Amino acid sequence: MITRRAFLAATAVGSLAAAAGVPRALANPVAPDPGSVAATNRGRAPTRWGTALPGVQTSFAPSGRQIALTFDACDGACDDALLNTLQNYGVPAVLMLNSRWIDRNPDRAAQLAGNPLFQIGNHGTRHLPLSVTGRSAYGVAGTRSVDEVVDEVWRNHERLTALTGRPPVWFRPGTAYYDDVAVDIVQQLGEQPLGFSVNGDSGAKASAAAVRSNVMSAAPGSIVVAHMNHPNSGTHAGIADAIPQMQAAGWQFVTP
Repeated sequence: MITRRAFLAATAVGSLAAAAGVPRALANPVAPDPGSVAATNRGRAPTRWGTALPGVQTSFAPSGRQIALTFDACDGACDDALLNTLQNYGVPAVLMLNSRWIDRNPDRAAQLAGNPLFQIGNHGTRHLPLSVTGRSAYGVAGTRSVDEVVDEVWRNHERLTALTGRPPVWFRPGTAYYDDVAVDIVQQLGEQPLGFSVNGDSGAKASAAAVRSNVMSAAPGSIVVAHMNHPNSGTHAGIADAIPQMQAAGWQFVTP
């Protein structure tokens, strides 16, 4: 985990990455082969569907009053006010970038990739629910096969690796829904499926007051999901209100 203190003491991206650590399941130094992963999983039938399946990390073991903030960049604009607030308060966060968002914000994506305060995660190539059967979530049709799951993960994996200089650790699909076969595929491709325990901004539709309440009522060890692609939403104002009050009360913001 990275605390604000660890960030302020860091002098390079490499030292921050070392402090963050890598999930044990991703410690294998052998680069995954997406073709082999697809071949291994063809013909498997999923039995579970959701946002909190086994293998999806939805919380972490805190060492005190700690929570983790994660922000999805699905498509659209960049909430610069939100990111500036995180920067000003020294709050680390995991920024989950979708390929379509990078297309629309290439300079900002490159800037964020070079900022040691932030971890850059994989939010997919087309922002689809991760399914091997085309299952939908919130009216969004998911990937339809093992090969499409691999493509959804791997194309953005390669893009983020080129952008940041290292493979992404975290993956969260569009809508955050997976089936159990897709969860296995993400892990076999060398990434950790990321979920959440607190929905911070209800898909960027919550008011600032609701965002503030959701974040401030999070239990230690919570992973909070919110959005960084809706600058006109209540997300920034709610986060900006919660951070200083929580820091004053002894809370730490860390990465999972």
